[in-house]
Amino acid sequence: MITFYNHLHAQHQGKFEMFRGELVPCFEVPARADHVLAELRRRQLGTVHHPDAFGDAVLERIHAPRYLHFLKNAWADWVALDPANAGRDALPSVWPIRTLRSDIVPDNFAARMGLFSYDAGSPLTAGTWVAARAGADCALSAAQRLVLGDKLAFALSRPPGHHAGADFFGGYCFLNNAALAAQYLRDSGLDRVAVLDIDYHHGNGTQAIFYDRPDVFFASIHGDPHTEYPFYLGHADETGSGAGLGANLNIPLPRGTGFARWLAALDQALDAITQFGAQALVVSLGMDTFAGDPISGFTLQSEDYLRVGARLAQVGLPTAMVFEGGYAVAEVGVNAVNVLEGFYRA
Repeated sequence: MITFYNHLHAQHQGKFEMFRGELVPCFEVPARADHVLAELRRRQLGTVHHPDAFGDAVLERIHAPRYLHFLKNAWADWVALDPANAGRDALPSVWPIRTLRSDIVPDNFAARMGLFSYDAGSPLTAGTWVAARAGADCALSAAQRLVLGDKLAFALSRPPGHHAGADFFGGYCFLNNAALAAQYLRDSGLDRVAVLDIDYHHGNGTQAIFYDRPDVFFASIHGDPHTEYPFYLGHADETGSGAGLGANLNIPLPRGTGFARWLAALDQALDAITQFGAQALVVSLGMDTFAGDPISGFTLQSEDYLRVGARLAQVGLPTAMVFEGGYAVAEVGVNAVNVLEGFYRA
């Protein structure tokens, strides 16, 4: 097993986020990835490498050029407004909701922030672009290893990616690493690829990117959007559109769901992926299904993740796992590496 580690991830370190109406310290912190790396090394599970470098053109296979231009330049634009901004993160505060136009990129920085975002919980910092860009390289490197014949590759990076859409950020996510990996596999000659999202929060960005496509199957097991973030996507009746009809599967579950019911949902998702005829699998590996997670509501235990990994391996597909959420920081390393070890042993 090979891990591609984003050694630049700590350059993105937000100070505060807006959470349920108040500014609070960020849940998404560098220690999350640090704990996973330490546990990988403690168990000596595979090898750890820096990612290969991929050109920006590969990002445009998923993300809109005007959005990428905004992300690259956002921090400089923010500081240009006021030199004092160098000491504080940027958070959006206004959005082009229904009936407002989104086709014109405003000159006003706050308006641009709102155009390319959907929540106020994702601080943009001095190192956001650098960290997110290196994370994309990690995901692309993991996908490349599958093309070269590996059975398992892991992209260990933050910020996460599955909430990022083609032209927006949110949910701590700026570039959609899982979508980039899936597209790389398609561009490398695979006819059918699946993305399985097992983060507690629905991967709204990944779903939106592939929703009308028949070549990438998206399946997600997550907290019911009637009560859980991101709220506005992830319902069971969302099954794809146009040519992609039938290539989207959402399995929302209520707060308090335990491992037995969650595992049955995993079996359902993996059966659908098998029926789809996927030739490779990308897993959005969110660890916030853990019982101790501070912003989630399932009750999986650390030992359960060994069985999750083993079940993923039983599908028999080359698999790239991409680190997503998981905010019980002290336990996230054990939990994530349990999935990897369960897969590796199987």
